[in-house]
Amino acid sequence: MSAKSAPVLRCSWANSDPLMAAYHDAEWGKPIRDSRLLWEMLMLEGFQAGLSWRTILHRREGFRAAFQNFVPEVVAGFGAHDVERLMADPGIIRARAKILATIGGARAYLAMQSEGLSFSDFAWGFTGGRPIRGDGVALPAETPLSQDISKALKKRGFKFVGPVIVYAWMQAVGLVDDHALGCFCRRD
Repeated sequence: MSAKSAPVLRCSWANSDPLMAAYHDAEWGKPIRDSRLLWEMLMLEGFQAGLSWRTILHRREGFRAAFQNFVPEVVAGFGAHDVERLMADPGIIRARAKILATIGGARAYLAMQSEGLSFSDFAWGFTGGRPIRGDGVALPAETPLSQDISKALKKRGFKFVGPVIVYAWMQAVGLVDDHALGCFCRRD
């Protein structure tokens, strides 16, 4: 007779399907220091506006294919033909404003790079280089810090980076640790 293993305790939002659980367990809230990946995640969060993360996550590979693996130097060169190609791509969210925001976001990312500022240093500079720990109970939609980061991103030319989108991004890339109390991923 074999003993049953205890169920894995994770944030409740991650129990909706296996892909969400795998994303939660392997990625969500883990500190990302890679500038390109931080930018990719911000662009994906922008596509989430008005939708669920589940929708974006299930199309992430389609987004990566459509946006050439989110290589900023490639995406920044996208023109009208590429916009129309993306608008016809069923593997992504076909929202012209979000597509244009991603192309503009690549250009803004490269402008920062040309100034000698890495996107990682920019992002982590807001937290002193360390993740902010949430209380494990409340999950705010936005915070004063996400408002500040949103303003700074908009000033640099980014779009679809309102404070709610920015806070979701902060959670995803580990700028903030909002794992629930009892979740096996919560760092104590």
